[in-house]
Amino acid sequence: MVDDNAPIRKLLASAFLSDGFKTCGEAETGTEAIQLAQQIKPDLITMDLSMPGISGLVASSALRKIFPKIPIILFTLYASKLLEIEAAKVGVSVVVSKTAPVCALIDIARELIG
Repeated sequence: MVDDNAPIRKLLASAFLSDGFKTCGEAETGTEAIQLAQQIKPDLITMDLSMPGISGLVASSALRKIFPKIPIILFTLYASKLLEIEAAKVGVSVVVSKTAPVCALIDIARELIG
């Protein structure tokens, strides 16, 4: 879970863990996300768009180069068709609006990891 908003990170981590996911790393910034992902080698990454330092798109691009097959979900308030196009260019698997229910995010995550 990568989000600069701690309550959102905690909510998502709790939801994923209670749904059967084994571990859930948390990062506050894109830079932290890259470092953490290299340590834990995740099966899935959820990434916020707007964070201090590097954006979620820049971090996703860097993570895609390191992990070519790991699904990356851009979880953002700013979901739009234009953002989906830009996100796809850097290797984001899907853009999900933060207005969607958390259960929908988990369902999408499960689909992506098979």
